[in-house]
Amino acid sequence: MTTNESLRSESDFPVRFRLASDADRTHLISLINTAFSVETFLEGTRTDDTRLAEEMSKGSIVVAEDGSGQILACVYTEVRGARGYLGMLAVDPAHQRAHLGRRIVGAAEEHLRRQGCEAVDIMVLSLRTELPPIYRKFGYVETGTEDFHAAQPVKAGRECHGIAMSKRL
Repeated sequence: MTTNESLRSESDFPVRFRLASDADRTHLISLINTAFSVETFLEGTRTDDTRLAEEMSKGSIVVAEDGSGQILACVYTEVRGARGYLGMLAVDPAHQRAHLGRRIVGAAEEHLRRQGCEAVDIMVLSLRTELPPIYRKFGYVETGTEDFHAAQPVKAGRECHGIAMSKRL
């Protein structure tokens, strides 16, 4: 991925995709935690500086930013041999429904393709029932289920597992 790969969105505003740097972490933490605040079934926040730094040491975060440099969306990517992994897709709630999720997933898939990946895997939490149909529209298919192991526990009385989904690149 180039540093400033510009595309025009379906909502007619320019967005650039680039890889996040350590200097972006503070803003990314805020964006991710705000976007994931709908996950009220989990204890605590989705990420913090320690967890995000650890993720960034294993993989890359693709960000979408507007013309002024404001980060509007991000997604974690990791190369795992011939397969890539996407996770922690976050779109600023003020910019949701503008097709940014689809666009940043496409940019992340292209980034993984350039790294030699032939397929990409994601894991969706079972309690996020609205997400599998969205990812199916992006071309992903369910491949199984997994135990859910997260940094923050599920609140008492809630059951959650991961739904594995994949897509050929």
